[in-house]
Amino acid sequence: MRRILCGLVKTMPKTPRPAVDPDLSRLGRRAFISAASGAAVAWPLAAQPQTTSPTGGGTTVPAIADSGIKPAQLIADFIVNFDLKTVPPIVTERARVAFIDTIGVMLGGSHHAPTDIVCEMIQLEGAAPTATIAGRSLRASPQLAALANGVSAHALDYDFTYFAGQAIAGLIPAILPVAETMKSPPSEILSAFIIGAEVCGKLAQSAPTLFRLANWHATGTIGTMAAAAACARLMKAPKATLPDIIGITTSLASGVTANFGTMTKPLHAGQAARNGILAVQLGMRGFTASAAALEGRNGFYDNFARGLAQSLEPFRDLAKRYALAEQGYRLKPYPSGGLGHTAIDAALELRDSVALADITHVEVAITRYAGRRYSARYPTTVEEAKFSGPYLAAYTLARGAPMLPAFTEAALHDAVVRDLARKVSLTTYEEHADVLNDSPARVTITLADGRKIERAKYHPTGSLQVPMTRARIEEKFMTCATTAIKPAAAQQLLALLNQLDTQKSSDGLWPLLAKS
Repeated sequence: MRRILCGLVKTMPKTPRPAVDPDLSRLGRRAFISAASGAAVAWPLAAQPQTTSPTGGGTTVPAIADSGIKPAQLIADFIVNFDLKTVPPIVTERARVAFIDTIGVMLGGSHHAPTDIVCEMIQLEGAAPTATIAGRSLRASPQLAALANGVSAHALDYDFTYFAGQAIAGLIPAILPVAETMKSPPSEILSAFIIGAEVCGKLAQSAPTLFRLANWHATGTIGTMAAAAACARLMKAPKATLPDIIGITTSLASGVTANFGTMTKPLHAGQAARNGILAVQLGMRGFTASAAALEGRNGFYDNFARGLAQSLEPFRDLAKRYALAEQGYRLKPYPSGGLGHTAIDAALELRDSVALADITHVEVAITRYAGRRYSARYPTTVEEAKFSGPYLAAYTLARGAPMLPAFTEAALHDAVVRDLARKVSLTTYEEHADVLNDSPARVTITLADGRKIERAKYHPTGSLQVPMTRARIEEKFMTCATTAIKPAAAQQLLALLNQLDTQKSSDGLWPLLAKS
């Protein structure tokens, strides 16, 4: 099991280890074992009939189809009966901050190449201009506005992490055009987000290793169902149609991780947003689907989570336990793949301790799961740079935190960064090799005189354990938003979002989202 990552990675030699960062050593070995095992299996599996896994080898998984739990019906009850006044205050607060973060990065990505191409297509479609496309003067139908918004929100890879990656990257992009056309008040906008996020959380908890051990992208799969649940609330879909709407989404769910590092990764978020709206519009008009498409034979779990642990028990806790309260999300301080942020944090702390000329080798130790998502090669495109271990480590040590300027063609051709990247290797972080729900990392620098210095990080900046300050959140918003709208409009928009939970009307939001 101690195999080399990416075919290019070598195992770290057994040498005396320098002292690690205090924030890591304080946790202790027991805490790490708990974090690695407890988080990965967040929900106990109910005693259920067993079925042989189609993967072979005698492995068995629970047969959830006969559990008696009907997730689509429980989701329908949750959507219809949800009352914002009953949720814990922390849930509403995290929903509000999610809008600040998502709208900021959406505006930031609204004029990047993936969104430009999508908007060219939208213009050719000639759809009714009823909804705002964030950061653009172009308007479109709710479906197409959601498509563009979703691509923009994920284009920079700067959107927050929820469960397995950015599972709800398409949620707010779908909510905005529907809320605009439905004239939804802020209370309903926040309610829709919470509903979508909680439904997504239960879907993730029901197959806790699905997006870590299989190669489906949560953003385009369960993110589609999250968007549909949210939009069904905003569009006031009759309760009887909701199982069909959820069933429709199981056939629209898609997205493989082979497309990470390309424009198709943000397309997953755009498709989730668009397809969520499509499912609601179809279902409300009598379009049918299986009410057991999630849990039934040949359904979502049977196919997407084939051979992996499954349980429908989490759905019993809808409206009782809130994932936004108990798990929350991780805001991103850097616009790159989140699995590498602990390594960036560690490299930043080492940066002032060394001269670049003295560095002979940089070893970045990461989990096996992170190694499946990160490349050991130097990038050839801006999209690849967000997932290149050598590039991110070298850029951080040479130029500082990899912010938006790090992901440009000019930055990729920086000779200093390129030369240093040749000295960087990725290896398995043996102590935490099999951790799935966190991404601990250790950076070790070898100097010309033979000395080694290192830092290790378990939780990244932006996590609940190492939260970003309000000032840093707002600075990120302004940096991103002002690439698409004027600073005065960005300030107004930020002020409105900061008070979203107390506003009576959403009318002031839409003009501020458009290009100014």
